[in-house]
Amino acid sequence: MKTVLSIAGSDSSGGAGIQADIKTIESYGLFAETAITAITAQNTCGVCAVQDIDPAVVAAQIDAVFEDIRPDAVKIGMVSSANIIAVIAERLRAHEASNIVLDPVMVATSGSRLIAEQAVAALIEHLVPLATVITPNMPEAQVLCGFAVEDDEAMQRAAQAIAQNTNGAVLIKGGHRSDTADDLLVLPDGILSWLRAKRIDTENTHGTGCTLSSAIACGLAQGNTIEQAVRRAKGFVRGAMSTGLNLGQGNGPLNHMWCHGKPHLPYAQ
Repeated sequence: MKTVLSIAGSDSSGGAGIQADIKTIESYGLFAETAITAITAQNTCGVCAVQDIDPAVVAAQIDAVFEDIRPDAVKIGMVSSANIIAVIAERLRAHEASNIVLDPVMVATSGSRLIAEQAVAALIEHLVPLATVITPNMPEAQVLCGFAVEDDEAMQRAAQAIAQNTNGAVLIKGGHRSDTADDLLVLPDGILSWLRAKRIDTENTHGTGCTLSSAIACGLAQGNTIEQAVRRAKGFVRGAMSTGLNLGQGNGPLNHMWCHGKPHLPYAQ
């Protein structure tokens, strides 16, 4: 069985981070492994508290996984401090990890900040160069490239600018646009592919970014090309948002989460 390691934060409500990554990985029929970077008290309404895990413990978790059941892909999500970022990069290099998907989580869908200001530079320096695929949304792309990202032209410029810092692919997610849900994928060879899609009229968007990135990691672990893995992952998330069904292997209904009387799908930030 193929395995995927999720390096991310824990969500007390089960709707984000490690918990949602496990659900996604298992939906693909793969074996989920974890290294927890932080414990958060949160739900679909917001983040109440964050406690970082000691960097030495994060390193030990990664080592324990690689020394026993080596992952076929790695997804990196919430990494809130520069010290944790540095140790993750060091251990992944030491273990010669492959198929790394980096979701540069900075702000939760609820608006709560999930990374320290000084950690952004560390993320760009240490983790972006390791990524096989990096999956920023438009606000995150703006932080990474240093200019406003609001339309097709800016998305293309941003993807190309971010790609200069990595040997992998860059997927700029367009979900923050009001008119479309178009994403832009720039492959390592510089080829651009637009993943055009209509917006889905739903408020159940909590955690879609993390689910997308862990689904991409699953596709890479299964031997898909980057573009195949990205397109399948986008379909996985859109299908769940549209129907409430899990589109991975072994279809079945998803549990719903509730906030102020509104259902939310259990997906990670």
